[in-house]
Amino acid sequence: MTALRLIIVGLGARSKFWLRVIADQPGVTLLAMADPDRAARDRAQSEWPGVPVFRSLAEAVQSVDADAVLLSTPPSGRHDDIETACGAGLAILAEKPLANSVAEAARFVELCEATDTPLMVGLNFRYLPVTIALRELFSGPLGRPSFARFSYERWRDGHLPHINKYPLTMGQPMLWEQSIHHFDLMRYVYDSEPVEIFAKTFNPPWSMYADDANVSALITFDNGVIVNYQGTWAANWTQPQFTWRSECANGIAFQRDQFGALGYALRDDQSVTDVPLPDYRQWIDDAALLLRRFVLALKGEIALECTGRDHLKSLQMVQASIISSQRGEAIDPAGLELSSQKGGRPEVLVPPATQRTSKWQ
Repeated sequence: MTALRLIIVGLGARSKFWLRVIADQPGVTLLAMADPDRAARDRAQSEWPGVPVFRSLAEAVQSVDADAVLLSTPPSGRHDDIETACGAGLAILAEKPLANSVAEAARFVELCEATDTPLMVGLNFRYLPVTIALRELFSGPLGRPSFARFSYERWRDGHLPHINKYPLTMGQPMLWEQSIHHFDLMRYVYDSEPVEIFAKTFNPPWSMYADDANVSALITFDNGVIVNYQGTWAANWTQPQFTWRSECANGIAFQRDQFGALGYALRDDQSVTDVPLPDYRQWIDDAALLLRRFVLALKGEIALECTGRDHLKSLQMVQASIISSQRGEAIDPAGLELSSQKGGRPEVLVPPATQRTSKWQ
């Protein structure tokens, strides 16, 4: 594979960043774009006049010979695109969350596994310089983390023109769209899986969101780390606040900004020592590294990261938080059914073998 030939589906707010990243990424060629909305197609065509635009992925694969598809679409309504990609032999890079229910996400994962379709989910926060540096701190003099406080407070104005609108009306928008990042970061940074979540979700009177924009949770991981988590999109101050403080055997790791400001202190230190981080372009450099890792995996040079199967574990944390809030009791995320078919595997619709020619190797 000389250059990865890519189709992007979904030309809304998030695609603007992806298109910049793709244009600057060596070894990736943007072959086509697709979106059902006429205005979105016209806008994309004017900005990228040399790239054909189609109404759907199904239409695009009839006209271009691609290797992979990037789904920059809302999590609902992805079934046709994923089934088309599996049938056409296209590797998939999908924006998080993969779906807006664990059962549907599990069906997508099973379909990709049944057709040997590589599926990577765009958990771009794993690829932030601050995340990489934070993970490395725990192998140094700080020692093993034991408990933590993770606080994310934001007034997210969902009516702003550059922000996706669908979270305004979706169920549990904070959990599915934002906390999913935070839960995935916890699993990744602490290198551990959750065994218990006790959560409460709610919506303050001034929230612009139709469903709960606030989440409070106590999360216990299998290595003993306990995280006190608070996340909100309805903080009543326009200045965002972020704190992730991990208490370790010999001191603390202290992240004071979602995209940087990392420091540490040993128990008797009088001040926090800042960790130097490289220059970083928000939403660009993390996505560029994620895409680069996707390409390397398809070339067989590294293992595929942020797989759909791995992503299900973070989605189960979201579902466990919802159930815990409803029942008022702690929930083990791993104990939740992945399928809506109790006790069984999701139904897998396998496209005909003649349509599943692999193109990524």
